Amino acid sequence: MASIRKEVTIDATPEHVWDALRDVGQLHTRVAIGFVTECRLDGDARVVTFANGMVVRELIVDVDDAARRVAWSAVGGRLSHHNASTQVFAGEGGTSRVVWIADLLPHELAPAIAGMIEHGLRSMRKTLEESARRA
Repeated sequence: MASIRKEVTIDATPEHVWDALRDVGQLHTRVAIGFVTECRLDGDARVVTFANGMVVRELIVDVDDAARRVAWSAVGGRLSHHNASTQVFAGEGGTSRVVWIADLLPHELAPAIAGMIEHGLRSMRKTLEESARRA
């Protein structure tokens, strides 16, 4: 199983970052504008449309306020297994450190998924830093 772990430092408080991330149906408006173009809730899942045209159904596994962690599992498509999480940690000087971990099969899709995660984290940093400045 491929395991991908990426992180980014965001110049915004952990409370600000977590408030956006825990709003699992608003990825396209609060978390990763441009990377995610649409997101809608559908029961215990969200349907996410990415800028590259990919549409993914993600079951929301957990939203843990105490740990500031969201976990989900993508279902369908080319992946035979996928589970992921993002977690917010306090950084230095009022910043946040966001860690995104994804475990998936088949292994061959790991480079493409890692690239998407890196793009998503860049978009997340930009979106959340801009919204923090406006707050």
